[in-house]
Amino acid sequence: MKKLLGLVLLMSSFMLSAQTNSELLKHYEAYYKQMKVQGDVQGMINGMTHLNLLAPSKARKDTLAYIYMSENKYAQALNTIGYEINATDSDIAVEVKAVSLKAVKQPVLAIGLFEEMFKRNPNALIAYELAELNMQTQKFAEAEKHINYGLLNSKDDMKKAFYESQQPYEVPLKSAFMYLNALSVYNKDKKANIDAAVDILDAALKTAPNFGLIQLTKTELLRQKQAIQAAQTKN
Repeated sequence: MKKLLGLVLLMSSFMLSAQTNSELLKHYEAYYKQMKVQGDVQGMINGMTHLNLLAPSKARKDTLAYIYMSENKYAQALNTIGYEINATDSDIAVEVKAVSLKAVKQPVLAIGLFEEMFKRNPNALIAYELAELNMQTQKFAEAEKHINYGLLNSKDDMKKAFYESQQPYEVPLKSAFMYLNALSVYNKDKKANIDAAVDILDAALKTAPNFGLIQLTKTELLRQKQAIQAAQTKN
């Protein structure tokens, strides 16, 4: 009789726990939806965190990480889903890992994730990220490959944003690739190729007169040219 009573109490406890868990899930699902309607990002993070604790799923974890990334909380995004390259990852997970690793200045790790993105969906926007990251890590041959792809596949409606000035601005994506191409040419021979690089920068300026980064780079290249010429004159 005692065993039967114990079993009944145990089953009742399980049923109560399941009912409570179900009620909590409904509560936090409603809470998350309401926070989304209100545009309360921290509330969305709290709601999705609770949902993932109550009923863990890859989709919920990916969503939480994506929200973190969208709010520039890159470390939190990576802590949520990791940074490893997994063929079974969703497209969202791969994007979160790639963008977040780039943001926390881990270009070597970011390259692998952007390569996975490019393999799944080849396009000029991802090629730009790969070209830029490969240049940062001095893999100039890889960078040139992606630059050439971007120059051929950039569409007129594609834009690239830049933030080096106080006022962010956009330029045509092809102009951005021309800028990277100028840097690529320059890096092949930092003395002999200055004029060639400047010519490419001038051509890019014609398509994007507001491209402030080109002006800065052109000024620096011309300064280097003058320094080389001055040193040659002294000799």
